[in-house]
Amino acid sequence: MPVGPAGLPAFDRPLSIAVLAMGGQGGGVLTDWIVAAAEHAGWIAQSTSVPGVAQRTGATIYYVEMLPPRDGRHPVLSLMPTPGDVDVVAAAEFMEAGRAMLRGLVTPDRTTLIASTHRSLAVSEKEKPGDGIASSEPVYEASDFAARRAIQFDMQALAERNGSVISAVMFGALAGSGVLPFPRETFEAAIREGGKGVEPSLRAFGAGFERASRPAETAPVPDAEVPPPVPTRVGVPQLDGLLARIHGEFPQTVRPMLFAGVKRLTDYQDVAYAGEYLDRMRDLLALDHRHGGEAAGHAFTAAAAKYLAVAMAYDDVIRVADLKTRASRFERIDKEIGKRDDQLLYMTEFMHPRMEEVIGTMPKGLGLWLEGRPGLVRLLDRAVNRGRRVKTGHVGWFLSLNLVAALRPARRKLLRHARETAHIEGWLTLATRIVAQDYPLAVEVLGCRRLVKGYSDTHARGESKFDRVLAAAPGLVGKPDSAGWLRRLRTAALADEQGEALAGALMTLEHAFEA
Repeated sequence: MPVGPAGLPAFDRPLSIAVLAMGGQGGGVLTDWIVAAAEHAGWIAQSTSVPGVAQRTGATIYYVEMLPPRDGRHPVLSLMPTPGDVDVVAAAEFMEAGRAMLRGLVTPDRTTLIASTHRSLAVSEKEKPGDGIASSEPVYEASDFAARRAIQFDMQALAERNGSVISAVMFGALAGSGVLPFPRETFEAAIREGGKGVEPSLRAFGAGFERASRPAETAPVPDAEVPPPVPTRVGVPQLDGLLARIHGEFPQTVRPMLFAGVKRLTDYQDVAYAGEYLDRMRDLLALDHRHGGEAAGHAFTAAAAKYLAVAMAYDDVIRVADLKTRASRFERIDKEIGKRDDQLLYMTEFMHPRMEEVIGTMPKGLGLWLEGRPGLVRLLDRAVNRGRRVKTGHVGWFLSLNLVAALRPARRKLLRHARETAHIEGWLTLATRIVAQDYPLAVEVLGCRRLVKGYSDTHARGESKFDRVLAAAPGLVGKPDSAGWLRRLRTAALADEQGEALAGALMTLEHAFEA
């Protein structure tokens, strides 16, 4: 490399770096580190940023240009990245790397792409009733051609393992890429100069540096999902009793899912409620054995273990209030946004209760009495059914939510629980009736429970589609590809919120069997 004044490398143009990061990912800190490293090396550097305004607030684009000084003259540097003229693109989330390629910021003759492969889902992905997560594979494939070099790995996971944030790992990856002609010590000096969280940041920086310094690898392949081993005891007598039942009463293949179900239901309600779950599962396993379940890998029991736990842990206002007032939630959010000990954080929750939710939290008898007076319900709904901005940092609102969460011990006596229990019994009764005649179809009946989720309007829509899909199940018994037909109906129900795809699929099913 040619050498200029003071022994610095000579460049005929600035080095340009674009950083794409969302709120809480430390994009501004990363940019400050890059500028500090350049200045430590005697370069002139300039940074700018353009906040995102799209969904989930969008990614902010931070832009840095740097150049060694020339004869004491200060260079004129650009304020924004120009397509085809960027040396490094660093994306703190994988789809942001894809967007950078679409914008033309990544080019095969010049750009080193540094991207974290983890996902922070967009609103459009979250709002779909089913799995709306976009595939990462096209971004992997495009990066092979769009970038001169691609450094891609899960930087978020590496940051968490080192007790830091993703910006420190990205800074290490940038240093390890070798694009900037500075020694490692220059980058580390920039972190130390910041003076906050220095040791965790240096650990994460070192991990990112070592990972980026490895020889080029092919696109990463996700690790196979291996369920964690089920412990035999945790030191709490009541919980150890449930673990002993899992190991003693159920086959190995379903134990991890049963353990997950027990953990969820204990957290949701109590140990006794988790015990009721195992009682139901014991009966379903016996039924599975009677109808050849062992040869089928206990598919019926495995599906029941997953979806019965989900059904019993239905979302209600008690659960929502409980989760919003947990100390662990406040600690997690403080950590995510980087709140300091001398700062106060106030969160505003948007809540829109309907009279149906209020009645559901009443004792069964009182709730049914009130439902029998529709005029009174409409009158009360005018006062209840409106959006509220609940500030959990204020004592009044926090205590109000705490009082709602305190209804958890009484949940089994409430109208909502009675309704959910009846709905679960109807679903299981249908599955147990079909399993003797059509085992694969019965497994799909259990899987249809994933249609029911959330609370309020979301729950009502999901339950309506669930009922419509299950209404078709008895007519499919013994038909060719019966399980496949029910699976297609479930997929259609998950395709859109309004249920238009499901209506079309039901018509197709009707015409198929008429023919």
